[in-house]
Amino acid sequence: MLSSLLKERFLFVGLAVAIVAYAMEHSLLDMGRLPVLIAAFVLVLAIVLVSTRIAHHAEILASKVGDPYGTMILTLSAVLVEVVILAIMMQGETSPTLVRDTIYAAVMLDINGILGLAALLGGIRHGEQPYNDDSGKTYGVMILTAMGISMVVPEFVPRESWHLYSTFTIGAMIALYALFLRMQVGAHSYFFSYAYPRAERKEGSPSKAADDSEAASLSIAVIIVGVGLIGALAEVMSVMLSTGLKGSGAPPALMAVVVAAISAAPEILTALRAALANRMQSVVNIAMGASLSTVILTVPVMEAIALFTGQPFIMAMTPVQTVMVTITLIAAAINLNDGETNAIEGMTHFILFATFIMLTLIGL
Repeated sequence: MLSSLLKERFLFVGLAVAIVAYAMEHSLLDMGRLPVLIAAFVLVLAIVLVSTRIAHHAEILASKVGDPYGTMILTLSAVLVEVVILAIMMQGETSPTLVRDTIYAAVMLDINGILGLAALLGGIRHGEQPYNDDSGKTYGVMILTAMGISMVVPEFVPRESWHLYSTFTIGAMIALYALFLRMQVGAHSYFFSYAYPRAERKEGSPSKAADDSEAASLSIAVIIVGVGLIGALAEVMSVMLSTGLKGSGAPPALMAVVVAAISAAPEILTALRAALANRMQSVVNIAMGASLSTVILTVPVMEAIALFTGQPFIMAMTPVQTVMVTITLIAAAINLNDGETNAIEGMTHFILFATFIMLTLIGL
């Protein structure tokens, strides 16, 4: 019992930080920008620690069911964290472009950051790494369609018609995801799996299938508690971050990058472990699946909130964002077309990720 509690120490750290933050919130806000930013950083770190436990227990569940169900659980847990943080942050005085910028940042981080770095490091260690090319093609075309409908077309929708188009977008995303889910767990599940040789399959199994002794019920309970704790931490973090960054000259999209990074942090470690174990299929499922889930699940939830509150978000991407997404998806379509990745392909995506960081720093 004690050993099980010690394994969840990050949850207790998050709980302690939340209690202190709520108790000292008003005092901290009166101390000036530096203490507020330090408090915001501590809260972000606490959220990341809690999210790693959520990802760990999602990985336990994933190891029990195997691919493609496993990576679906991993990506859904990350998207759930992101949606909870976004929904709470949008209740405060945040930018109307926060949802758009967060989805854009998540796609850049998942495809160019996670996939790029994993393919680069995995390619250096193993050379060409095989995977099922059907998965890359399926993910790519669905991401393109979902982002086009929800983040490009809105630029041309008249403001007086936003209610109608938001309703349509929700229906379109649900329809896309319903079909994708049926494919992923149904007759076309082989699109998202790869038959590794027996030796590689044994070597690549994630740390004894992530502690098989832990019960699925415990994992589900920890995920539920963790998401609730993240919601509590995010509420204070949003206030601290908004107050600390106000008038500081920080890039407008910095908060969006923070939210995307929080949800993607555990996925990065999982993807890198898979790449170094020569299991590129898991990397593709995690990186591309997380991007698709972010767009196709975050958009309808946030659009529903907009319809409920009567306050629309700005979902249309800027020209720079549209260009970066286009280049990214074209590069992914080319690189994920032959069933093998290598270090050069990984480097191309990682350079695109570096470009995204540079554009963010200069405010584009």
